[in-house]
Amino acid sequence: MPSVYLAGFDVFYPDALARGEYLKALCATHGLEGLYPLDAALPEGLSDPAGWICQANLDSLRRADAVLANLGHFRGNEPDSGTVFEVGFACALGKPVWAYFPDQQPMIEQLPRDEQGLCPDGFVVENFGLPRNLMLACSWVGASRTAPQAVAELAAWLQANPQPR
Repeated sequence: MPSVYLAGFDVFYPDALARGEYLKALCATHGLEGLYPLDAALPEGLSDPAGWICQANLDSLRRADAVLANLGHFRGNEPDSGTVFEVGFACALGKPVWAYFPDQQPMIEQLPRDEQGLCPDGFVVENFGLPRNLMLACSWVGASRTAPQAVAELAAWLQANPQPR
């Protein structure tokens, strides 16, 4: 059964554990093993809990056959930076990434900008017709609007493109 690391800001919701169980159940219905960042219990008394969490997540990413990444807007107009890091790490390991987020229109249509194409902070809004920054959009093997669609489409993609173990 292929394993899928479930990257995303879902871990920051008050019901994070329930969200993880939901995502893992979606995976199971499609013959995938979901690996959720909160699966590993934080040991008591650690002097560096953040470092432990980081290492546990990196270990899960190394173990996974693929990554399912929630790249929806988080605390603003961009995806969660931790999730973006995990996508890059997975790509560096040669693992396929499937993204999901509701707003699939080009970034130029998603972000506020003036007549010169500058966002309120004064930066150019890229106009490549992509729904996310080109470094993300050119790296994933597919993108869907919702988690259920993404799991089903990733499962089909993995079946058509078996990953070496």
